[in-house]
Amino acid sequence: MFRSKALWDVISKPFKRSQLGLFQGKTKLSGNNVPFSKHKTRRTWLPNVQQKRVDSQILGEKVRLKLTTRALRTIKKKGGLDNYLQTTSPELLGYTGMQLRMRIRAKQLETRVRKPKEFKLSTIKYQPLVATPLSEYQPPKPMDIYAKRAKPSMFTQEGVQSLKEFVGRSLGKSRPASAHETINYIKQSNRSSNATGVALYKSENA
Repeated sequence: MFRSKALWDVISKPFKRSQLGLFQGKTKLSGNNVPFSKHKTRRTWLPNVQQKRVDSQILGEKVRLKLTTRALRTIKKKGGLDNYLQTTSPELLGYTGMQLRMRIRAKQLETRVRKPKEFKLSTIKYQPLVATPLSEYQPPKPMDIYAKRAKPSMFTQEGVQSLKEFVGRSLGKSRPASAHETINYIKQSNRSSNATGVALYKSENA
């Protein structure tokens, strides 16, 4: 499973205590005690090791571990123990970390084999076409045809003038219809509009 790094090659020789938990590269440090007399004596510093129960969502249990505060901060940064074990290099994980990584990968393979793929059918609902009977069909009125051809600029001065010419031709006159005739024609065509009447009235009295 781990071709690049064997499990037994991960064990560090100088500090074997780090193989019993997640130490994130922390080891024992050595130095000197320097008093006022400058008489140096050798001493060592051990990493800050804590014993915690960390939750693993893939394993479904809380794993009891010995880990340093640096490893604990890294686990919180990466969003959990599972992400930490899968993304950290083997040199930093140690023997215990690699064992947990192997358990997590085995659990993932087990869930992939057990859980089949779910194929969801499309939820598109097709509505049947219903034909309108000929007895209920109503032909469009002349004003409906003009409304479909009308442009957004119908209420400008040019649009009002073209509307008057259209109403005049519909009434069989050789001249454009007046504002009063146009408003009556719109009312008869069931397309009355207060805005149209106001625009025609203003253009007529301008």
